[in-house]
Amino acid sequence: MDPKLLEILACPACKGGLTYDEKDQKLVCKKCRLKYTIKDDIPVMLADQAERF
Repeated sequence: MDPKLLEILACPACKGGLTYDEKDQKLVCKKCRLKYTIKDDIPVMLADQAERF
């Protein structure tokens, strides 16, 4: 994940910051407890498709 892209991305649900989970290849919002999948190097930033943890 490009660090510059990670700086500008925000959680669509709460507009908070995201962290990158390198092991699972997902973007994580700790505030909402959502994980966003990355498919073909493109983050799927849809709250209804995110998984809860």
